[in-house]
Amino acid sequence: MKTKKLKAVRPSVHIVEKTLLNPYNPIQINLIGAGGTGSQFLTALGRMNHALIALHHPGLMVRVFDDDMVEVANLGRQLFATAELGMYKAVALVNRINLFFGTNWKAITDKYNKETIAVSPDLRMAEFTISCVDTVSARFEIAELLLNLDERVTYMRNRPLYWMDFGNSRDTGQVILSTLTDIKQPESKKFRVVETLPMVTSEFRELLETSESTDNTPSCSLAEALTKQDLFINSALANLGASLLWQVFREGILFNRGFFLNLKEFKTQPLKVA
Repeated sequence: MKTKKLKAVRPSVHIVEKTLLNPYNPIQINLIGAGGTGSQFLTALGRMNHALIALHHPGLMVRVFDDDMVEVANLGRQLFATAELGMYKAVALVNRINLFFGTNWKAITDKYNKETIAVSPDLRMAEFTISCVDTVSARFEIAELLLNLDERVTYMRNRPLYWMDFGNSRDTGQVILSTLTDIKQPESKKFRVVETLPMVTSEFRELLETSESTDNTPSCSLAEALTKQDLFINSALANLGASLLWQVFREGILFNRGFFLNLKEFKTQPLKVA
């Protein structure tokens, strides 16, 4: 009796856009939100930039968008000091990173929205957009701005390629990497290459629309803030998300396009490329 030979299943992977692996200029990154996760992630970007330059890569150029100011309730959970009370969060963070790492990153003290982009359309020009925002409506507006680009943008420097979105509740969260255009993939017999990574606003649209919190009022103290978000959920997400971005630059091949984190149970579930 003849037995059928099972065909090996090739793992699905995404090969990173080649211009990001050996660029001639620093890679432009737009970081939207400088609060709990954004403040932690910006520090990770500073470390990443320093390491990339040491590895003969031109590094990163980062713009931080946030119109909020540092308040007492932000101290402790977010990376701000008492001397920075009343300052714009973006300015406080970017000044600190520039002093510490010798960078020349920029702070934008406006929201990343249609009004800001209408005044300065070039602000959308970044290979990576990274969002650390609190509301679902902000995510949908970011998605709309990134997708509704003039066709001529595809031939411009710093054209938008990827969007990494961070989101969390009290002790759970997720990071999801999406493509903003089809990324041409090389032929491969070993892998099933995937040129498009779905956007969080399309893949998880219903979940996002039903999970929008009705209480967006700011906390008056650190104690009150900690009833809404665990002390270490933001830093845990930031570090794991930074590890994913580091794989993009250093390995150039992704088997996972994000992850779900449950800090209470110390569980991380990868989101596979498919």
